[in-house]
Amino acid sequence: KEYFSYILYFSIIMGRIKYFVDKHPDLFEYLPAQGVHPHDQLMEKWILKFFPSKYFTPNRFTMLRIIMTPVVFFLILYDSYQIGVALFLLTAFTDAIDGSMARTRNQITKFGMLFDPLADKFLIGSMVLLLVFRYFNFWLGFAILGIEIIFIIGATIAKVKFKTVRMANLWGKIKMFFQVLA
Repeated sequence: KEYFSYILYFSIIMGRIKYFVDKHPDLFEYLPAQGVHPHDQLMEKWILKFFPSKYFTPNRFTMLRIIMTPVVFFLILYDSYQIGVALFLLTAFTDAIDGSMARTRNQITKFGMLFDPLADKFLIGSMVLLLVFRYFNFWLGFAILGIEIIFIIGATIAKVKFKTVRMANLWGKIKMFFQVLA
C-alpha cells in the first residue's frame, strides 16, 4: 500500500511539473552558451557521454536536485550519515552535471538560470540548518543563511525590476564547491 502512495506522489509531482512547463514555454527555450569552460569539456568527455540528450536535460537534473534535497535532509536529520552523505555528494554533483550539460549542448534555459542556483541554495541551506545549527554556534548558521537569502532577494529583484536573468559565474561555482566540501 505504501508503494502505491509513492507512485501517486510521484505522478502528482510530474503532473505539476508538466503543467508548469506547458504554462511557461518561454522559460524552456534553449539559449546558446556564451562560453564553455575547461571543466565542461572534461565533464563532456568523461561523464556526460553516459547521459544521452534525448532523455537527460539540464533542467531535469535541476529538478532532481530539488526533489532529492528533502530526502538528503531527512537522512541526515535521522543520523543516517553514510547514506545521507553519499546522497548529498551525488545530489551536489548534479549541479556540475547540469551546468556543463547546458553549456556544452547549448541547452541553457531561463528556467535553469533561475532554478539551478535556487536548487543549490535549498541543498546547502538545508545542510546548514541541520549541521551548523546542531554542531556550531547558531550565529554562524544565521550568517550563512543570511548571505544566501541576500543572493535570492538580489536575483529576484533583478528578474522582476530589470527583466534579466544572469547565468552563474566562476565565483558562484567556487562558492558552491567550497560549501559542498564544508
